[in-house]
Amino acid sequence: MKRTGLKVIFVMLFALLFLFSCSKKENEGKDQNDDIKQAPSQETVSENESKAEENASEEDANSEDNSSEQAADNLEEAVEEIAEPIEPVIVDGYDITAAVSGTPLKDAYKDYFMIGVGLNGSAPDTDTVRSAAMTEIIKYHFNSTTYSNLMKPSYLLNQQGSIQNFEVGNIEPAVNFDTVKAGLDFCKENKIKMRGHVLVWHNQVPDWFFREGYQSDGAYVEKDVMLGRLESYIKQVLEYVQTKYPGVIYSWDVVNEAVENSPGSYEKESGFNIRTHYDGTKDNLWYKVIGIDYVEKSFEYARKYADPEVKLFYNDYNTFQPTKTSKIHKLVSHLKEKGLVDGIGMQGYMDLSYPGIAGGNDNLMSAITKFAELDLEIQITELTIRSKDNTEASMEKQAERYKSVFELLKGLDTASGRTANITSVTVFGLMDQYLFYTNDTTNARLFDGQLQPKPAFYSIMSVVE
Repeated sequence: MKRTGLKVIFVMLFALLFLFSCSKKENEGKDQNDDIKQAPSQETVSENESKAEENASEEDANSEDNSSEQAADNLEEAVEEIAEPIEPVIVDGYDITAAVSGTPLKDAYKDYFMIGVGLNGSAPDTDTVRSAAMTEIIKYHFNSTTYSNLMKPSYLLNQQGSIQNFEVGNIEPAVNFDTVKAGLDFCKENKIKMRGHVLVWHNQVPDWFFREGYQSDGAYVEKDVMLGRLESYIKQVLEYVQTKYPGVIYSWDVVNEAVENSPGSYEKESGFNIRTHYDGTKDNLWYKVIGIDYVEKSFEYARKYADPEVKLFYNDYNTFQPTKTSKIHKLVSHLKEKGLVDGIGMQGYMDLSYPGIAGGNDNLMSAITKFAELDLEIQITELTIRSKDNTEASMEKQAERYKSVFELLKGLDTASGRTANITSVTVFGLMDQYLFYTNDTTNARLFDGQLQPKPAFYSIMSVVE
C-alpha cells in the first residue's frame, strides 16, 4: 500500500514537471518570434547606431565645451580676485606693488576728510618729490601735501638779495622760491592740494631778517619797520603761489606755536600766554621786536592778500594739554571775532601711550570737542606716532594707536553727525628711514624703509572698511 502511494506521487510530480517544461519552451518561442518581427535590418541597426554615436558625440562635445568655458570663467574670476595688480610695480628699484594696490586712502576717507602727507627734505636735493617711487605712492593714496621744512622763512628769505634791495632804497626783503617749486609743480600737475606751512614761526626764521639793513650784525629794527617787512614777506609769498599755482594751496598755517606753557617763557598780560622765549633762553624775535601784536598782525596781512577760498589756520603742538587747549581756544576766539581765522591746526605728535585718546588728564577727544565749540575747521597737521623700536610687537602697538586716533577723528567729525568739522588729516612723512637721509631712524610713518605698507597703514584702512 505504501509502495503504491509513493509511485502515484512520483508519477504526478513527473507530469507536473513535463507540463511546466512545455509551457516554458512555448513562451520562449513566442519571445523569439516577437524579437524577429521587431528587429531591424543590419543596415538600419548600423545607421541608428551611427546616429546615436554622432548625437552622443555632439552632446559630449557641447558638454565639454560648456565645462571648459565655465572652468575658464571661474579661473579668470579667481585670478582677478587673487592678483591685483597682476604685474609687479617696480620704481627706482623699489617694489611698490603692495603700496599701490587696493582702495586708496583718499577714497576710503572721502566722506570724512582729506588725507595728507608731509613732503620731507632739508634741501631741494632731498625733497620727497625727487623720488619717483614715493611720488607714485603719494599720487595713489593722498590728496593733500605739506612741506615739512622747505617752505619755512629760513628757506625762502634771501639775505644777499635783501641787502641789495636795501642798498638801492627798496626796503622789502628778497624772497626766493627755489626750494618749493618742485613740490608745487608736482601738486599742480597731479591735481593734489597743499597746505602752506608756515608763514610766521619763532623758529627757522633768520636773525638778520629783524636787523638794520638785513645785516647779521645790525641793530634790531623798530616795530613799525618790522611790521612792514612782515607784511611784505606774507604778500610776496601768497601772491607768488596764487599767481603761479592757483588753487594748489588751500590753507595756510599763518602763525605756528605762539602759545607757550613753560614758566618764564610766555607773557601774562594778554591772557593768551604768547611765547616770549623758546628752548629755555632763546628769544622769540617776533615778540621781542613787535610784541604780542605779531600774531594778530600776521593774520591781518594774510587775510588781506589770500584768495577768498584759502583758509587761514593757527597751528600748534601739545594742543591736548588742558592749559594749552584753553589758551589756544581763547586766542583763536579773539581772532575769529575779528574775522581773521578759519581753523585750528592740531599737530599730533604722540608716542605709543601718550596722550590719551579719550581718557586721562591729557586727551585728544577733550581738546577736539573744545575747539569744535568755535565752529571753525579743525585739521590734524603733523600726525606722528613714534615708537622706541621697530620690533613686531611695537609696530602692532603703533598700528592700534593709529587706528584709535582715526576712529576718534571719524567718530567726532560732522560727517558722523558730531560737531567737529575735521577737514584734513596729514601724516607728516611717507616712509620710515627716509631714503634721502643717512642713518635716519624715523619709524613713525605708514610705510617702512622699503616703501611697504606697515601694520599702521592697514589699521587705518580697517576703520572705514
